[in-house]
Amino acid sequence: MPADLAVIGLGHHGLPLAQAATAAGIDTIGYDTDPHPAAELAAGRSPVDGSLTASEIRRMLSGGFRPTTDSAELGRVRTAVLCAPTPLGPDRTLDLTAVTDAARALAARLRPHTTVLLESPVPPGTTEGLLRETLEAGSGLRAGRDFHLAYSPGRLDPGSRTHGYAGTPKVIGGLTPACTESAAAFYGRLTDKVVRARGPREAETVKLLETNFRHVNIALVNEMAVLCHELGVDLWDVIRCAETKPFGFQAFRPGPGVGGHGVPVDTIGAHRPLRLVELAGQVNERMPQYVVQRAATLLNEHGKSARGARILLLGITYKPDLPDRQGSPADEIARRLMDLGAAVSYHDPHVSDWRVRELPVPRADSLYEAAAHADLTILLQHHRTYDLQGLSVKAQLLLDTRGATPAGAAHRL
Repeated sequence: MPADLAVIGLGHHGLPLAQAATAAGIDTIGYDTDPHPAAELAAGRSPVDGSLTASEIRRMLSGGFRPTTDSAELGRVRTAVLCAPTPLGPDRTLDLTAVTDAARALAARLRPHTTVLLESPVPPGTTEGLLRETLEAGSGLRAGRDFHLAYSPGRLDPGSRTHGYAGTPKVIGGLTPACTESAAAFYGRLTDKVVRARGPREAETVKLLETNFRHVNIALVNEMAVLCHELGVDLWDVIRCAETKPFGFQAFRPGPGVGGHGVPVDTIGAHRPLRLVELAGQVNERMPQYVVQRAATLLNEHGKSARGARILLLGITYKPDLPDRQGSPADEIARRLMDLGAAVSYHDPHVSDWRVRELPVPRADSLYEAAAHADLTILLQHHRTYDLQGLSVKAQLLLDTRGATPAGAAHRL
């Protein structure tokens, strides 16, 4: 059955796009080479990362969305958007294997006049280089003449109630002016504002800048957290005051580490490294170790050793009120605490099972009872369901890595 749109890659980027397109009345299929996500979605079940709820998936299915693993479906669409994952490889550059595989699957079915869009985070030059070459070689068609080709960086804020798909401007950069306008016509059906970049390289670099901006600023405030603790300064009050400045400042807050799917990229192939981003990565990667150090010091100050201590971790996801654990610092913190001989347990309303080093971590059923029993409770993620005032009363010792507890109710990072 023909469709208007194929979303290739049913992960945290692809699913929200498919949801927005289906809601806009666009006949949409979701293609993935892995049969598992397609089968789960077809059954109306929520993905593991929690990017969409089960009820949202069912609503998409009733609206006509069709998950599939049949690549023949790709030859029947007018627009195809590649949303394949691009994790960091061992050399700290983005691994484009999944993008290449997706492009090959599409190229074998590509028809003239199709609009092909890439949303995956990629190094600048990928759309004009690797993607274009793969599509042309596999289809016999020519980009910019026989089919449209453009890049648009994914910009979603998972779980956000204020920044939805329609309200987030879409940046696009086409291989030719006609490619840009074709992409603008498609995204104009989904979002209130389309921003035209000069070309694909500029659009690709937008994603690079936005991701690195976040990590560099979090690194700065993480370093400030360590410094302010040593100086006896309340950093959270400093940030509260600083963010009243109406220009030249944007508030970021420290935490136990930096999670999420947007990874900082400090090396772009053979080009010069981004030294500031590299340093920021080192700072942020040290935060789990710093949390464990603070935990051991707090226990020691209260006459207890980390060895044998009962430590409860609250909130093990990377973002509040979502089950997604991509890049969460909780795993490393748990491992380091276990290495010190601590007995680690956890509580998270969004995660029913957690394994560290292939071993199950005990899950607390009763939050208050577990906090009262633990020698130390560490808040790693502030979910809305947590009553931190009540928790601070029940817990023997509470370390708040998010600055979410009332002033004086806990030890803050």
